[in-house]
Amino acid sequence: MGLEIERKFLLADDRWRGETVAAKRLRQAYLAQNGRMVTRVRTIDGTRAFLTLKSVEPGISRAEYEYEIPVADAEELMELRQGLVIEKTRHIVPAGDLAWEIDEFSGAYAGLVTAEIELPSEDAAFARPPWLGREVTGERAYTNAALAQVEG
Repeated sequence: MGLEIERKFLLADDRWRGETVAAKRLRQAYLAQNGRMVTRVRTIDGTRAFLTLKSVEPGISRAEYEYEIPVADAEELMELRQGLVIEKTRHIVPAGDLAWEIDEFSGAYAGLVTAEIELPSEDAAFARPPWLGREVTGERAYTNAALAQVEG
């Protein structure tokens, strides 16, 4: 089983921009949600695409299964979505052996910026940079699946 262990935060300011080493453009949409899992389709820079199944559970750990699919299939699947297509630029900021993923949203959520860090275990220690704001891990309103369900 795939496992994702992740913490999510808002940002206090934009000092992270000077630490970015890479960025990619993401478009994603949700195909199905049943309260126990979500099915997502995502394109990256228009050149790669993935179909992802994630469990919906309280806490910071979730089952996650991800499969690469043809970009053309992903674009067709996005037409079958529930709600909005989420558009964002993901900036990568190194953090020792880990990396922060800073998602800068555009479209309907222009102005929203979140930071996520994937951890090797639930109790793994990680540095909290000064630009990090309030933790929103576990707050459904900040999940991409919830954002996609809000029309406009």
